[in-house]
Parts: sequence; structure tokens; C-alpha cells
Amino acid sequence: MATFTQLPSGSWRAQVRRGGLTRGATFKLKREAQDWASVVETQATHIIASGYQPIPKGFTFAHLIDAYVGSVKAGGKTKTATLTMLKRQLGHVALKSLNSVHLRDFIDRRKADGAGGVTLSADLSYIGAVMKWAKHSRQMDVSTELALNARRDLTSQGISTRSNERSREPTKSELEALFNHWQGNERQRIPMHTIVEFALSSAMRLSEICSITAEDVKPSVPSVLIRDRKDPRKKDGNHQDVALLPAAWDIVAPILKERPTGKLFPYQPSSVSTAFTRACAKLNIADLHFHDLRHAAASNLFRIGLDIPHVASITGHKDWKMLKRYTHITPTDVFAKLKK
Repeated sequence: MATFTQLPSGSWRAQVRRGGLTRGATFKLKREAQDWASVVETQATHIIASGYQPIPKGFTFAHLIDAYVGSVKAGGKTKTATLTMLKRQLGHVALKSLNSVHLRDFIDRRKADGAGGVTLSADLSYIGAVMKWAKHSRQMDVSTELALNARRDLTSQGISTRSNERSREPTKSELEALFNHWQGNERQRIPMHTIVEFALSSAMRLSEICSITAEDVKPSVPSVLIRDRKDPRKKDGNHQDVALLPAAWDIVAPILKERPTGKLFPYQPSSVSTAFTRACAKLNIADLHFHDLRHAAASNLFRIGLDIPHVASITGHKDWKMLKRYTHITPTDVFAKLKK
């Protein structure tokens, strides 16, 4: 029930008490106080009935994303780019009006732009995360099933949301061709031969390789501390001490003598990746990515006899399901293991 009191100044004080909720505000005109009280009473009734706050008038999906980013740590480049795209595609939609038709049209637009099932599924997951945050952190009356249902609808449309697991590894002849190409290229300033050899011997991601500092290397073990290592649940502060096997240490040791401080490989990951891709194109090496070196390195760790916990301590994987994607053991490898 709302009460209105005129103050000595001539202003009006409105107060609303309903269902344990108390709100008050002061206005110059009684009409303004009555209008405000009417809105607050409606909101209070909604909260009492549903347990959640009604969506404010004029509040768009873009407003919600901004609030989400302001409250939750934005994360990596992929998350930031996806949220920016969602604001562009769906930001104009009033949040209280957002429905399955909006998501259907959004999916159609993304498909027309060339997005596949894996990308669409990821987009909808971000939408779902924002909506869940709105409901459970801000107590807003929004649907958390909207994006989930849209993801299920992808399957009914025959759109696969599972990524294809790669099993591509560089062959010996491909590596020799790449090494010869870089050795004979005087314009190649990035030591690609060294970086590729290190990737094959360390099983590290390119971003990790380019972030290693001399200060984080422990020659006595030998090992290196990889800071903020990629993890689906925790990246910031996820520092891991990783063993440098003999082949990797043979590459690092000479660099430490020349460069006792700073980054061992002071190059941008994007520049290294571009140099690798260009070399493959020049040599007609099809469908080989720099990240495939990590697959090859993980498989080689098993081939030399390391078990799952030891391999995982080097690659940084937390469970066998994820590590299995990087492991390509063949029947030949099995028989070679038996001979050992």
C-alpha cells in the first residue's frame, strides 16, 4: 500500500510497503509520486508472485550484456568478440520481448555468414550464460531455457554441434621440407626451425611458447613455470611447473646463455602462425596447422613410454577425455611398445 506525505518544502514523499518490501522516494509533484508508487507496487507484486524482479521498461539485450561484462570478468578474446557480436546482432531487442523467433532469425543470419554448428552452439552458450547471470545474480525474471532450447533445435535441423577431432600430424618429409625452406630464406627473421622443434619436444601451445621467460625456467630440474595456462574452468592464476624433456632443454639451454632475462621466444604468436601457414602454402603442404604440432608431441610422449598422468603434467590436460583428442596412437605404435 502506498502512502503520500507532503513535506514542509512542498515536495511529496511516497512510500510503498508490500510483501516485506519497502521503497521510498521524494518528488516535487504529487502526480509524479503517485506514478512512481504505481510502478513500484507493480514490481513488488511481480516479485512476490514470481520471486524475481520484472525487467525494467526499455531494457534491451545490449543493456544486459553491458551489465554482465561490468560484473563478470570478460575473459579471453573469443568471449569478448562473441559478446560484441551478440550486441550487434541482438542488442536492439527488448529483453522482455526476447523469444525463440529472435534466436531462430539470429541462427539463420549466422548460418548465412558461414557459421557452422560448433560456432552456433558456442554463440547460444554465451547467450545462455548471460541469461543465467541475469536470473541468478540479478534476480531478473528472464528465461534460462531459451538458449538451451535453441541449441537443441540445431540437432533437429540436422546441424552437427560436435567439432571434428583432428588427427593430422606432420610427416617426416613435411618437416624436412619446412626446415629446408626456412633455412634457405634469408628474409625469415623468426627462428621458425627452432620454434617448431621446441613445439614438437615440449607439447606446448604457441601462446605458451611465446610467453616463456628466462626467469621462469628452472635449470636444476629442468622445468619451466607456465603462467595462466589455459583451462576451461580457471585460467587466471593457473600456473603450472612443466618438465622440459631433454630435447626441449637442449633448445632452451643455449638461449638462456644468450638471453638470461626476458622472453625466450620474443615473437607474436600470430606472426609465428602466419609464417608457418605461409611456408605450408609455399610447399603445397595441405591442411597442416601449427597446433597440429601439439597433437604430434602428445602422441610422441606416449610413444616413448610415459603414462597418462605424466603426459598430462606436460600438456596441462586435467582429464583423459581432453587428452585423448591430442593422442593418435596407431597399431604400429602398439606393436612397437610391445617390442620394448
